[in-house]
Amino acid sequence: MKNKLLLHTCCAPCLIGTLPVIETVEDFDISCFWYNPNIHPYTEYKSRRDALIDYTRQNNINLIINDYYGLIEFTRNVIDDLNERCIYCYETRIKETARYAKENGFDIFSTTLLVSPYQKHEKIKEICEKYAKEYDIGFFYADFRTNFREGQKFARENNIYMQKYCGCIFSEQERYMKK
Repeated sequence: MKNKLLLHTCCAPCLIGTLPVIETVEDFDISCFWYNPNIHPYTEYKSRRDALIDYTRQNNINLIINDYYGLIEFTRNVIDDLNERCIYCYETRIKETARYAKENGFDIFSTTLLVSPYQKHEKIKEICEKYAKEYDIGFFYADFRTNFREGQKFARENNIYMQKYCGCIFSEQERYMKK
């Protein structure tokens, strides 16, 4: 019997980069979990969510959606320390994933956040391990970054929506301010 893996999924391109790595390591019964109250503005949130819905439907991948758009809560919790907003972002999404996995009969969880070379990889891993322990559930770790470029390439070639910034309104501002 396959282990049931709940994979927190931030977007379709990151899922595309993550799945081949998971599939070479172990044969899981995978369900994707959309919970991303960090993505702003709403048009961006909707574009990413809808692209993921389309991709998972086309590829017969189970998708669970927690459709909470948390602009007010997110900004309220990061405004006093914008330099550490990513930690709040990781904590919020990973905690909810671990909680949901435990309460809904999954054996293990992971996150597509581990695919991006632009994220704080070791911090994400540390937070996943923390919530795996807190919720007494397994955490599947792999360095998915090895397949990041392939996932992005596939998404571009197949006209799958790809974001231009990490997700929060502050990362969107940084995108423009760097130019």
